[in-house]
Amino acid sequence: MDGWLGIVIMIALGVGFAGVMIGLSLLLGPKNPTPEKLAPYECGMPAVGNARERHSVKFYLVAMIFLLFDIEIAFLYPWAVALRDLGWPGFVQLVTFFLILTVGYVYVWRKGVLDWGPAIRARRPTEGTTAPKAA
Repeated sequence: MDGWLGIVIMIALGVGFAGVMIGLSLLLGPKNPTPEKLAPYECGMPAVGNARERHSVKFYLVAMIFLLFDIEIAFLYPWAVALRDLGWPGFVQLVTFFLILTVGYVYVWRKGVLDWGPAIRARRPTEGTTAPKAA
């Protein structure tokens, strides 16, 4: 228990400080609500539309891809710390890991998941026809 005493003290100090600051702000803070102050804060912009609007599937795909590549960085940091202990086998494992992630990145890039603009793709001419010339 002696090793945990410092941690328990720090947690108690953090929770106590937060509680005291919230209590003081409730007691000493101004209490003159206006409709503008009671409105939800939306990055400085007035709230527009319904909060229950549907998002595009691309939004969720990009969010999942971000999480996957964010986890990549979470694996990279411990590897960098333990580089000398891992030696060449650890280096080969990391290069393999990055190659697999690179293949995944190229796949989602080629599928157009990262394209947010309007879908403007050049049509490939079929055999025997010529491509239209740009104006």
